[in-house]
Amino acid sequence: MDLGLKGKTAVVTGGSKGIGLETARCLAGEGVRVMICARRESALAEAAEDIRATTQQEVEVHQLDVTKPEEIAALPRIIEQKLGTIDMLVNNAGTGTYKPFLEVTDEELQYGMSINFFSQFRICQKIIPMMIGQGGGRIVNISGETGIMVTNPPFLSSCTGPAKSAEIRLSKILANEFAEHNIRVNCVVPGFVTTPERFAKWERELARRPLDSQEADEARKQWSSNQAMRNTRWGTPQEIANLVAFALSDAASFVNGAVLVADNAQDKS
Repeated sequence: MDLGLKGKTAVVTGGSKGIGLETARCLAGEGVRVMICARRESALAEAAEDIRATTQQEVEVHQLDVTKPEEIAALPRIIEQKLGTIDMLVNNAGTGTYKPFLEVTDEELQYGMSINFFSQFRICQKIIPMMIGQGGGRIVNISGETGIMVTNPPFLSSCTGPAKSAEIRLSKILANEFAEHNIRVNCVVPGFVTTPERFAKWERELARRPLDSQEADEARKQWSSNQAMRNTRWGTPQEIANLVAFALSDAASFVNGAVLVADNAQDKS
C-alpha cells in the first residue's frame, strides 16, 4: 500500500532495535528519508546497514541518549544538518522495569520516568516549534499496555505503568493544543511484542537467569497466561510498525489524539 510518504522526512528514537528499527525500515520502504537515533553507535551502524540492504534507501544516524536533556536540546540542529526539515517524529525510545512496588528504588523510578515520559515530553518540546515553522507535521508516541491496564505478576508495572500512562495523556494534550498548526499527534500502545532485547531483559529481571530457547518459549507462555490476556498470540515489531506508518500518513488524516491499541485483543464477554 502506497501511504503517500515518499520524499518526507522522519526521526525515529530507539531506532536501532525492535519496534523502532522496523518502523524506520517501513518508513524507508515508503520512500521516507529517515534518521534513526539510539544510544549505541555500533547498534546504529548495524541497523542502518540492515535498512539500506532491505530497502535500498539511505538512512541517517544520530547517537542520542534520551535521558540527557542537553543531547535532546541539540536535536533540532542535528535534524537541520542531516535532514533539513522534519515531517514526522516517532518517539519510540523507552523501556520497562517490572518489580513489586515496595522494591522499586528511587533511582529506578527516576530513570523510568526519564527514559519514557520525560524524553517524549522534552523531544516534542524541541521538535514541535520546527513543525510549526514549516506548516505542520505528524507525531506518534509509543506507549505500552501497562499504561492502560494493571498487569499481574511477574509483569508488575508500578514503576513503568505511570510513565506509560503519562505518555498517553501527553499525546492527547499535544493533539488538542497543536491541531490548529496542522500537527497531528497520536499514541500507539503495543501489547506483548516479540523482541529479543526485551525478552533478554525479562529473563534477567523475572527468571533471574538466562534461559535457553525452549525454556524462554515456555516462560513466555506462562507469563502470558498469568495476565489473563485477551490476546491469542504475541505481536511482531513489523505489525506495530505498520500501524505507526499508517498513523503518520494522510490515510489517517482524520485521526488525531487517538490511542491506537495493538494487542490482538478479542472480546470474550
